[in-house]
Amino acid sequence: MITALLDPRAPGPRVAYAVNRSVGVAVHRNRVRRRLRAIVRATELAPGAYLVAASAAAAAIPYDELAAHVRQAVPR
Repeated sequence: MITALLDPRAPGPRVAYAVNRSVGVAVHRNRVRRRLRAIVRATELAPGAYLVAASAAAAAIPYDELAAHVRQAVPR
């Protein structure tokens, strides 16, 4: 899930990540967070604030599928 507060006057996008303990132990949560950061870095985001929240399913899907979900959820 991605929540966005778009602000055209902002200097750029600011992104926060919420990876719940239901994803797994710290190693799994950090892996999901790193994957999300890499995906967001490669995605064009409008200026504003974003919250990227990951569920337990995010740890089980392949990188390309996770990237497709993130890109689909980003507001245009």
